[in-house]
Amino acid sequence: MVDYEPVQYIRKVALVGGTGNLGSHILQNLLATSKHHVTVLTRTSSTATFPFNVNLTVAEVDYSSESSIIDALRGNEFLIITLNARTPPTLHSSIVNAAAKAGVQYIMPNYYAYGIGSRAGGLSSDPILGSFSNFIGDVKNVGDDSVSYVALVCGFWYEFSLALGEQWLGFVIKNRTVTMYDEGTRKINTSTWEQCGKAVAGLLSLPASKQKNKGPTVQDWKNEGLYISSFLISQRDILNSLHRVLGTRDEDWKISYERVEERYKHGLEEMQSGNRLGFAKAMYARLFFPSGEGDYETGHVLDNEKLGLPKESLDAATKRALDLVETGVGGYGANSKPQ
Repeated sequence: MVDYEPVQYIRKVALVGGTGNLGSHILQNLLATSKHHVTVLTRTSSTATFPFNVNLTVAEVDYSSESSIIDALRGNEFLIITLNARTPPTLHSSIVNAAAKAGVQYIMPNYYAYGIGSRAGGLSSDPILGSFSNFIGDVKNVGDDSVSYVALVCGFWYEFSLALGEQWLGFVIKNRTVTMYDEGTRKINTSTWEQCGKAVAGLLSLPASKQKNKGPTVQDWKNEGLYISSFLISQRDILNSLHRVLGTRDEDWKISYERVEERYKHGLEEMQSGNRLGFAKAMYARLFFPSGEGDYETGHVLDNEKLGLPKESLDAATKRALDLVETGVGGYGANSKPQ
């Protein structure tokens, strides 16, 4: 008689932020697998609409009420949190605490950044990037071993970062200008929204735990980082991609150079004086430091293959960034249309 033990999968998934840039891609890719029932949490005042899907439930939530959040999350096994950067940090911890009380087993916190733990290097003490670990800390602080985190380490979002303006990756595409950090040749990891969505769907399509399964499982990333990347690229690589997409050459651009440490310092000073763009300038400059924390791929193994992620086209992603520039993204930044 064959000793057969059925493979267990995570079936019920909850998502906070299902209409955002990242959340919408996660939702689309999760539903495309037809393997999960997804509950999207929305504010009671939200006017967001979702296409009909038999595997989708929209739960209206009063985020000021813990019992409201618990009711929406009860019965779910995995929670994904995607929050706007301007969201008060107390909301994240409130959602995490409610999830633990609702019996959620795994939480993907609102991290979406660079290396964690020993792979964070100097970023762990950085006044900006170091604060991202607070999202993971919210899960750890629950003090309940029944709830664990899986942090998606994906680097900066490529199209978003390229489209927003000079303070981000140094480019103002409409004006054909770029500020190169140092020589512009240092590489960092970046990911597209679509690749992030595929990564989450790929993770949750794996068996929940080992049992007799010899392949990767969700449990492998319990209280760990899930490391993915679309591109390991430099500013020079990005400019070359823009040349291919736009049909330009270096001569068509105004290229300037700035020491990355000075740029970081100026960003912090601007932030302290009340200029919110200084936050982006300092944060992005820090990843291009010679210490190399922006490259979490070299010397390590990414999880792309385990998740079945495709190899992407840099030029196709650059074209999508150009589309964002044309439509205006985020309502601010040198590349956006006037509001």
